[in-house]
Amino acid sequence: MSILVKNIHTLVTMNNGLGIKNNVDILIKENKISKIGKNIDVDPKENIKIIDATDKVVYPGFINTHHHFYQSLTRNIPAIQSVELFDWLMSLYEIWRELDEDFVKTSTQIATGELLLSGCTTSSDHYYVFPRKASNRLIDLEIDTVAEMGMRFYPNRGSMSCGKSQGGLPPDDVVQTPDEILEDCDRVISKYHDPDPFSMCRVILAPCSPFSVTTDLLEETAKYARQKKVLLHTHLCETKDEESYCLDKHGKRPLAYMENCGWVGDDVYYAHGIFFNDDEIKRLAETGTGVSHCPSSNCRLGSGVARVPDLLNAGVKVGLSVDGSASNDSGNYVKEMQLALLIHRVTSGVSKMTHDDVLKISTLGGAALLKTPEIGCLKEGMAADMAIFNLKRLEFAGAMSDPSAAMIFCGGGIRTDYTIVNGKVVVDNGILVNADEEKLFYQSQEVTRRIIEAASKKTGINYYKK
Repeated sequence: MSILVKNIHTLVTMNNGLGIKNNVDILIKENKISKIGKNIDVDPKENIKIIDATDKVVYPGFINTHHHFYQSLTRNIPAIQSVELFDWLMSLYEIWRELDEDFVKTSTQIATGELLLSGCTTSSDHYYVFPRKASNRLIDLEIDTVAEMGMRFYPNRGSMSCGKSQGGLPPDDVVQTPDEILEDCDRVISKYHDPDPFSMCRVILAPCSPFSVTTDLLEETAKYARQKKVLLHTHLCETKDEESYCLDKHGKRPLAYMENCGWVGDDVYYAHGIFFNDDEIKRLAETGTGVSHCPSSNCRLGSGVARVPDLLNAGVKVGLSVDGSASNDSGNYVKEMQLALLIHRVTSGVSKMTHDDVLKISTLGGAALLKTPEIGCLKEGMAADMAIFNLKRLEFAGAMSDPSAAMIFCGGGIRTDYTIVNGKVVVDNGILVNADEEKLFYQSQEVTRRIIEAASKKTGINYYKK
């Protein structure tokens, strides 16, 4: 089916900059943008869906470059509402040891649904928890579920090989041996990775962090990923504790340690990157290594604020991400954009982060990190991925002097009217097409209760008490 988006009030193309067009139409054929122009005519006999975009703003679909979908069922837990990263992890690992297929499927539907409803059409997801007692195909379930929801997906085959007995943070029963990890990486790439343009699924290899993975595995993963021509991703420079850990254990700052393991280059990007110093920012730019910015998560855990204006000025590739919903407690991409605009005005100055900058890292920046040139802007021949927002709402009254910026400056995490991915409507009139929100809510309550109670019985921790 073709789609004609008519009478677009404001089209934000992100083509050669912000790129604004007014009062235009977009014709979508199959999975690509066929034509952009005024008063596009179509054959009345053709099977075509018409979307009236009067009073609406259309953006390229937003790109989420770091997430942990499974965490959507462990957000807002009273016992860990006010702790820093390492204590947060230690508490949550005890719950995540109970992960099973119901948990992974439900959390994936929730995370994907939140993103689609907030205009995000492409997402990466860093999945790294593989409990010994659970199915060894949890990442397969996640990939299949995202496909059902209709999102463009970059599953990260994550890994942890350094448990408590080896000086790491995670329990030993959620880590795997390097041989198990690399064998399954090969399986997942062979089964799911599609390198072709306009692919709906490309695999990334993503050891979890310097404090949960051995040096040997980092080195072998980097070599293997380059052999298979897939991207590399991990957490880095998220906290001062991590910096101290690397200095104590490896005698190097985190980036120097990772570079020694082969982890710099235009096929590598890091999540967070709060504590890069001036020399390290220069090195990231020199090597083409990117950073995924996670403002809400970093604020929620009190980790700090990444130096995004400095990264951008140095020429470092930067994307935006909501991160896992146990450290963000939300998966709303628009809300993340709003915080990205505001937080850097406090730390770097009011002129250092503009709404243009936020739109860039949310679209073109994400496309650059993921090395996917067919997404991130709206022009003829590009992927038909877009978010359509209705500004005829009270929260935007008085804001129409700059419609392209209204969604970021005003409102509180608006939903799309329509989200289109790969030429298919996945949010229609503000409703998810491929999931029942009410059913998901009640299902999530049951799965969360069961998992938390199981963890409480084993640990003696009352997770419901602050």
